[in-house]
Amino acid sequence: MKLLQDKVALVTGGSRGIGAAIVKRFAEQGAHVAFTYRSSAAQAEAIVTELEALGVKAKAYASDAGNFAEAEALINSVVADFGKLDVLVNNAGITQDTLMLRMTEEQWDKVITTNLKSVFNLSKFALRPMMKAGGGSIINMGSIVGITGNAGQANYAASKAGIIGFSKSLAKEMGSRAIRCNIVAPGFIETDMTEALDEKTRDAYLANIPLKRFGKANEVADLCVFLGSDLSTYVSGQTISVCGALHT
Repeated sequence: MKLLQDKVALVTGGSRGIGAAIVKRFAEQGAHVAFTYRSSAAQAEAIVTELEALGVKAKAYASDAGNFAEAEALINSVVADFGKLDVLVNNAGITQDTLMLRMTEEQWDKVITTNLKSVFNLSKFALRPMMKAGGGSIINMGSIVGITGNAGQANYAASKAGIIGFSKSLAKEMGSRAIRCNIVAPGFIETDMTEALDEKTRDAYLANIPLKRFGKANEVADLCVFLGSDLSTYVSGQTISVCGALHT
């Protein structure tokens, strides 16, 4: 039996990076997967084809998770198309890095809306179908920056710290309904951003990571599989870092 056999999962920002890794890992473990994208329909459909080849149902939705009305419509569509919702992964996120003295209101608002308001939006509308199903798992993508802070990322750090407080509160509020909520907090993960770093900058980052390497998107996805599965039915309200012991 696969760990997510016949569960229905929704992953926001699932067409690239960590989100795409989660989508694929979920499908490999037997989940039927819905995921959102913002721009590349062709890329999203290619992922759908790849997932369907694994023998699961998959569908991509163009949706802005930071928009309240679109979030409600998305959850309604997923439940209509798949029949239920067992796992929600709030993964969509952006950065707009700059020092506080230079940060604009637009840069603040955009990051807070995309990273934090989206988590409220989708979690709110996912609760009723999860309650109807007798339980569920909400997995919110945080960051070690939300725990430690980071110069030049006040908006991003605030959004990720907000996710931690939100998730812990939701875990306490919905525990009696068997709905769990946890936070995954990645450290430095190999992405397009880290690949663009020059060698000196990469070495400086690596010097602070006890495991002496960047993490892989699949390593974040594997934790999400655990949190979405029945192996973690007594794990809720927790922030779990995937950071190579960078933050301990």
